[in-house]
Amino acid sequence: MDANASGEEYENIDWNTDDELEIQNIAPSSHATLASLNAQTVVSNGEASSSAGPSNSNLFQHFLGMGFSEQSIAKAIKENGEANTESILESLLTYSVLEVEDSPDELNSCHLNSPQQQQQQSCVENGELSSDYDESVCDDLSESDDSSWSGGSEVANNTSSLPKHEKSLLSLANMGYSIEEASAAMERCGPEASIVELTDFICAAQMAKTEAVFFEDEKPKLPLRVNGDFKKRKLYDLEIWKTKKRKGILSEEDEGLRLPNPMIGFGVPTDTHVITHRVLPDAAIGPPFFYYENVALAPKGVWDTISRFLYDVEPEFVDSKYFCAAARKRGYVHNLPIKNRFPLLPLPPRTVNDALPLTKRWWPEWDKRTKLNCLQTVIGSAKLTDRIRKALEKWGDNPPVHVQKFVLEQCRKWNLVWVGKNKVAPLEPDEVEMLLGFPRNHTRGGGISRTDRYKSLGNSFQVDTVAYHLSVLKDIFPNGINMLSLFSGIGGAEVALHRLGIPLKNVVSVEISEANRDIVRSWWEQTNQKGNLIHLADVQQLNGDRLEQFMGSFGGFDLIVGGSPCNNLAGSNRVSRDGLEGEHSSLFYDYFRILDIVKCIMNNK
Repeated sequence: MDANASGEEYENIDWNTDDELEIQNIAPSSHATLASLNAQTVVSNGEASSSAGPSNSNLFQHFLGMGFSEQSIAKAIKENGEANTESILESLLTYSVLEVEDSPDELNSCHLNSPQQQQQQSCVENGELSSDYDESVCDDLSESDDSSWSGGSEVANNTSSLPKHEKSLLSLANMGYSIEEASAAMERCGPEASIVELTDFICAAQMAKTEAVFFEDEKPKLPLRVNGDFKKRKLYDLEIWKTKKRKGILSEEDEGLRLPNPMIGFGVPTDTHVITHRVLPDAAIGPPFFYYENVALAPKGVWDTISRFLYDVEPEFVDSKYFCAAARKRGYVHNLPIKNRFPLLPLPPRTVNDALPLTKRWWPEWDKRTKLNCLQTVIGSAKLTDRIRKALEKWGDNPPVHVQKFVLEQCRKWNLVWVGKNKVAPLEPDEVEMLLGFPRNHTRGGGISRTDRYKSLGNSFQVDTVAYHLSVLKDIFPNGINMLSLFSGIGGAEVALHRLGIPLKNVVSVEISEANRDIVRSWWEQTNQKGNLIHLADVQQLNGDRLEQFMGSFGGFDLIVGGSPCNNLAGSNRVSRDGLEGEHSSLFYDYFRILDIVKCIMNNK
C-alpha cells in the first residue's frame, strides 16, 4: 500500500504492513503454549510477593501462561518496566536461549515444545532453514512426523490409509496446529508443499504477529504435549473438517484465501510463462486507466469485493521477491494492457548478498536466507542486536543449534543483516529505499525522523513491480501523462513513471500525511519535473465539482492510481481486522467513488 488514511483523525496511525505471511487465526507467539494460569504471586528478587498491583499481576500471569518461569518474568519486568511489553518478551526469549547452555536437556523438553521451534530445529540441523519458502530444499517430513506418533496403535492404523494431503494436515495437527490453520496453509502453499514449507509459512506468520499476544482477549493454545486422547481428538477434528468441506459449509475462519503459487500475476521479467492476453469487462475499459493496490493476504472476501466494485476485473497477485531481494505480496486490480511489458533497467539485485555486498563477508553458513521478508514500518531494537551479539560471542564460529535457531528467528522477523563478526543490524533507511526501488535519500526530502522514514517506506509501493505493470503506458502516452494519485504516500507511482521515462504533465496527489507530501514535493523539485504538481490532503473532500474543475483545466486524467489504507486488512491487526468495513480500510470505497465520477465525466465528454 502506498498511503496513509485520509481524514485528520488518522494522521498519527501507524499503518503496519507486516501481513505478508499471515494465516487467519494463528496463535501469535512461538511460545504461546498452555501453562497454568492460576498463579497469584509475583516474584521479585527471587521471593514471592502478593503486593503487585492489578496490571502487574495480569502482565505477570500472561507471560506465565506463555510458559516462562516466574524468575525470568520478574527479572524481565524489572529490567524493562511494565509498560514496555515488547521489550519484556524480547528479554524472556533471550533468557530462554542463554540460560539453556547450562541445561540442554531442559531445552529439548521445554523450549522446543512449540511446533515451529521443533520444525526449525530440524531444518537448522540440516543447514536448510530459509526465508524463501518457494525455494525450500528440506525433505518432506510428513512420513517421519506420522511415524513419530507413539500414543496408541488405533491412531496409527487410522492414519496409515489417509491420502497424502490429509496426512500432512494431521501431521500439522499433531504438532499443535488446528485443522483449520493447517488447511489454510496448504491452500496457500499448494497441495504438494512439504511439512517443512507449511510449518515455515505458519512460523513466519506467528513471528509477524508477536505483538498481538499482549491483548487481553488472546486465548491460550491447546497443550502441545502429545498423548493418545489428544491425537484422537485431532483425528476427530480432521473428520469434522472433511465433512464441512465436502458439504461446502466451511466458514471464513475454516478456509483461507486462495492465492496463486508462485505469486507472479500475469508474469514477471524472469519467468517465461507470461500471459499476454485477457478479456476485460466492458465497464472496465478506459478511459481512464486505473491501477489499485493493497495487501494480498487480506481477510477472505475482501478481494472479491474489491474486484466486484472495480468492474469485475480479476486481481493480479504479485510478490516483489521476483523483482528485488525483499518479499512484498500485493494484489493489483487494473485495466492496463498486459502485453509488451518491460522492466526497469538495470535489473535490481534479487538476493540479499547482491543487494548488500558488504554483508557477504560476515554472513554465516547456517543463515540460509537469500531474501528478506516484507519490509515493515518498524525495525529491530539496538538492545535485541546486542543480545544476539553476546549470545554468539560465547560460542565462537560454531554456535549450537538452539542459538542458531533463536538468532534466525529474530533475523527473519526484523530483517536483520550481518554487518560484522557475530553482529547483526537492521536495515538503514537508504538500504530500504534501494530495495523498494526509490532513489537514495528519497525520504530525507521530508525532513522527518528516522522512525518516520521507516514508517513511510513500510507503507510504500515496490517501485520495480509497479513500473513493470505501468511500462505499457510509455507507447500510449509518449508526450506525457495526466495522473490522479490517491493515497499517494511517498510517490511510488510517480517515481515509477519517471524512471520509465514517461513525462508527468499534471499530477493531482491526494495524501493525508504532510511529511509524505513534503517528500514528494522535494523529489519533484530535485528531479526537475516540468509539469504541475497539485497536492490535496483529504480524499473524502474530493468531490465531483472539484474533479470537473481539474479535468476542465487539462483535459481529463489518463491514469488513476491508488492504494487505500490496509490497517483493517493486515494480518498483524488482531484488534480491528474488520476488512473493508473497518474505519480506515473502508476508504477503498472513496477510491471507487472518485474513479467512477471521473469515468462518468470523461464518457459524457
